[in-house]
Amino acid sequence: MKKKILALGIALLSLTTTTTMAQTKTINLRIIETSDVHGCFFPYNFVERKPLQGTLVCVNTYVNKLRHQYGDNVLLIDNGDILQGQPTCYWTNYVAKDEENIAAKVINYMKYDAETIGNHDVETGHAVYDKWAKELNCPLLGANVIDKKTGKPYLKPYTLLVRDGVKIAIIGMLTPTIPCWLNESLYAGLDFQDMVACAKKWVPYVREVEKADIVIGLFHSGKDGGLVLNGLEEDASARVAKEVPGFDIIFYGHDHTVHNEWITNNAGQKVLTLDPSCNAINVADAQITLTYQNGKLTHKNIKGDIVDIRREPEDLQMTAYFQSDIDCIKQYVERRIGRFENGVTTRDCFFGNSAFTDFIHSLQLKISGADISFNAPLALDSKIDAGDITVADMFKLYRFENQLYVLNMTGREIRGHLEESYSRWVNTMKTADDHLLLLNENTKGDQQRLGFLNYSFNFDSAAGIDYTVDVTKPNGQKVSITKLSNGEPFKEDKTYKVVMNSYRGNGGGDLLIKGAGIHKEQINERIIYQSPLDLRHYLMEEIERQGTVSPKAGNNWKFVPEEWTIPAAKRDRKLLFEK
Repeated sequence: MKKKILALGIALLSLTTTTTMAQTKTINLRIIETSDVHGCFFPYNFVERKPLQGTLVCVNTYVNKLRHQYGDNVLLIDNGDILQGQPTCYWTNYVAKDEENIAAKVINYMKYDAETIGNHDVETGHAVYDKWAKELNCPLLGANVIDKKTGKPYLKPYTLLVRDGVKIAIIGMLTPTIPCWLNESLYAGLDFQDMVACAKKWVPYVREVEKADIVIGLFHSGKDGGLVLNGLEEDASARVAKEVPGFDIIFYGHDHTVHNEWITNNAGQKVLTLDPSCNAINVADAQITLTYQNGKLTHKNIKGDIVDIRREPEDLQMTAYFQSDIDCIKQYVERRIGRFENGVTTRDCFFGNSAFTDFIHSLQLKISGADISFNAPLALDSKIDAGDITVADMFKLYRFENQLYVLNMTGREIRGHLEESYSRWVNTMKTADDHLLLLNENTKGDQQRLGFLNYSFNFDSAAGIDYTVDVTKPNGQKVSITKLSNGEPFKEDKTYKVVMNSYRGNGGGDLLIKGAGIHKEQINERIIYQSPLDLRHYLMEEIERQGTVSPKAGNNWKFVPEEWTIPAAKRDRKLLFEK
């Protein structure tokens, strides 16, 4: 009898243990983010016409390996700024624009699960990004992109994905300072809300209404800092992580900088924040392990890595699939448009007059008929050799799809604009041994600052006036304008027509605002011309018209005193460009 009772007890214990084990479930997820891809889809640089490291072709290899291991429990997400960069994008945005956008074809081929819109995607204009959105097989997110007519999000605020029974909510947001850079015609009918306020609305919603187990942020906004427009912050991802409880992970981008860190929010919870930088060189890889007991989530374990995708082999099947597109784009960029009698390099732009910058100045003045031109270098180390010039070379000459603007500015405002530019560009030298440029050793790996303290795309020089920049004088007192380059006197109280790109003409970089002293709300009143097409188009058109051109430095300005600045320039040039 005792043996029977013992056997029955063991059987019951075994049944209880089996039942308990059956009610404990562990689920593993992987979430992979790309951000700021800028057209780096294929392992070929269409500008330099040589192989390109990384790219989405290698990302696909990495993702497919994970899909083989995890199946549908791998999520692939992109964080915007995918529609501008390489000629790949320009081709389908503006040339073969009736075809399916190449960015949509790539996203669909790779089976992305979600996409957030970026500022450079908005810069393509409604016709491009609205068409692209319709072609995507995944949702395009933008919770803080608001339709003025309805007061509701213009794009999907979030998407809810279910994997192995786990509900994963992804909330997408865009940096709200779009009006700092872009003309309103590009985002007509849209407003951009504060990211913190927007997150405080949607996080409780997906938690309480959608019953999400995991809440992900996918933000096209940098960590912190940047511009502020009427209280709206350009880079607010860290602030959202701190001030809005409920996120498990925030994937972000826009600042082209690698970040991998935990941030403790106001509720004392830790939030993983990841930023893979740009150009499909890295991906952000989050690993999530969830434990469920009796159907209830009891434990989360989250880890994150930034993975260098350049180590991955090319997905040859993907390359073969897109080969006809690659061939079309190659044919487009290899078309000859003219000839340069001499080569030019952006290296010269940082130390005084340069043939590279001044050639753009001369074309801007010729095309617009303006009195004075503003222009800044858009790359640290780009060159165009003497000889035949192709469409590809035009992407070296002018990197972005900015329009051409002409504004009315007084002489005083012009000098103020330049003072602000040079205050960010050059050091105030106390001795002959000081740096000429404002350098920063910590930004050498930064894809935007490139070894400078400040963004070099805000280093505006001018053509049409003769001036000196005295680097021994304090900021605000460095620039002395002697005359117009045609010999006429320069007058501070006279109004001049000034040509510049649309980024600058919309207030980008704050040179017009902080330097010239023009209020943001008044900038539109100053614009007297906006080109219908991008500046690169008109530069290309003018080179084709001339046939053969000889870019030369204008010699209309210089750094002084030269006994200090010339040796200092040689030292700083060596620091920037010699390995």
